[in-house]
Amino acid sequence: SGRILYGKDEHQVRPMASTTKIMTALVALEQYDPEAEVEIRQEWCGVEGSSMYLKVGEKLTLETLLYGLLLCSGNDAAVAIAEHISGSQEDFAKLMNATAREIGMEDSSFANPNGLDHEDHYSTARDMARLACAAVENETLVRMASTRSVTIGGRTMTNHNKLLNQIEGCIGLKTGYTMAAGRTLVSCVERNGQRLVAVTLQDGNDWADHESLLEYGFAT
Repeated sequence: SGRILYGKDEHQVRPMASTTKIMTALVALEQYDPEAEVEIRQEWCGVEGSSMYLKVGEKLTLETLLYGLLLCSGNDAAVAIAEHISGSQEDFAKLMNATAREIGMEDSSFANPNGLDHEDHYSTARDMARLACAAVENETLVRMASTRSVTIGGRTMTNHNKLLNQIEGCIGLKTGYTMAAGRTLVSCVERNGQRLVAVTLQDGNDWADHESLLEYGFAT
């Protein structure tokens, strides 16, 4: 429903690190066929940070790249998806920002598809909750984000999101970390037809805090 059950500094602007990839996936699924084949280019390989370890010349479906984005938090997958769809990260960021406006993210700006630190890349906990609510309306995105492990495209990938194993009814969504952003986490849990979203930015104890917040929410 969008009703807030608990908030603290939810309008404070902060970097959001790899939770950005929820938006990347949402835009990609709205723009393109997941079965489309993508030939991997040199410039998409070896991107700094977390990776699905793309290899030059290999051909992967967009679905495989999305699994690499959401499970491995592949920064290389994010760049490949963005440049395949839009031709450049800058043009893909325009799609991200247009989607952000559509879903009411009033205090957010996207500069890249992976969440690496950038002065024009930021959000708030409230806006990231709006993004999560929009994202879980996409059944394909939920299917991917809730997958604990998958073998596809010659790879076996395991989800970084520990809450899938810790919290009953967890359906994703995304972890994140950079030096500037600290630990970031967006989660969604569904029980008895009700969904609750939790968001923390710059929280060193995020796994436990999400568990406490979500249990509080369902109890309330």
